[in-house]
Amino acid sequence: MGRWQRSAGGAKPGPAPRNGLPYIRLMLHKSLPVLATALLICSGSAASAQGSSGGSTKVLLYKDRLAAAWDTVDCVKNVLKLNPLLFLRGEMPLYYERALSHRASVELAAGATFRNHLGGDLTGDEVDAFGAGTRILLRPSFHGGLRYYLTDDIEPQGAYVQCGFAYLDHSKDIFLKDSTGQLTGLSLRDRRLYNDLRLYAGYQRLSATSNWLVDVYGGVGYRNRAINRVREHVDLGDLSWHYTVEERHDQVLVFFLGLKVGYGF
Repeated sequence: MGRWQRSAGGAKPGPAPRNGLPYIRLMLHKSLPVLATALLICSGSAASAQGSSGGSTKVLLYKDRLAAAWDTVDCVKNVLKLNPLLFLRGEMPLYYERALSHRASVELAAGATFRNHLGGDLTGDEVDAFGAGTRILLRPSFHGGLRYYLTDDIEPQGAYVQCGFAYLDHSKDIFLKDSTGQLTGLSLRDRRLYNDLRLYAGYQRLSATSNWLVDVYGGVGYRNRAINRVREHVDLGDLSWHYTVEERHDQVLVFFLGLKVGYGF
């Protein structure tokens, strides 16, 4: 409503001045609910956007930062390893592991087989007999596998699982004896070929002060065996020696437990 204003012609009604304090209070009273509603809507939208994208953005940035560090930081990506316990099982391979990313790596090995000092049903092989009539032959062995580490690290270390294969050739010559028991120049080949599919679980750790590392593992394998076994028989009646060659093909489960030592670069 307008206020009454006094003029020379008398009292007439007229509009109130718009620069007065009551008018300012009236405008603030009307605009405050609108401003409050707008602020609530903006703050709710911002909170919703942060809640929906904040977690995934943090993970993505961490993965990107780790991948960038693996590509640029001077860290261990190659490892050479030996497995000293395999010496007792007649094998000495040299392992090479190459990191493919901060979690994956490939491991290859090549070596030679010789006299096997351990064997049994759990290992799927046999002990080589000692004797003057046995000549152990050096034969090749090969290993390969893909390894996946269960923790994020720019260097190949931590708990892991690995699947792979192995090829082993254990061979020896058995020299024949004559009727007097003396060794002759004739021999028969005793050979055992193993083709394995293996699954490992283990833990590899780099030293805190150097590039030396240890790798402890255990696992199970499926072994395909091709065996030519030479057996010697003695006839006490006429004191003669006879030999037979047995051929066998089968598949067995084998178990592994080992320790590797190596150096990273």
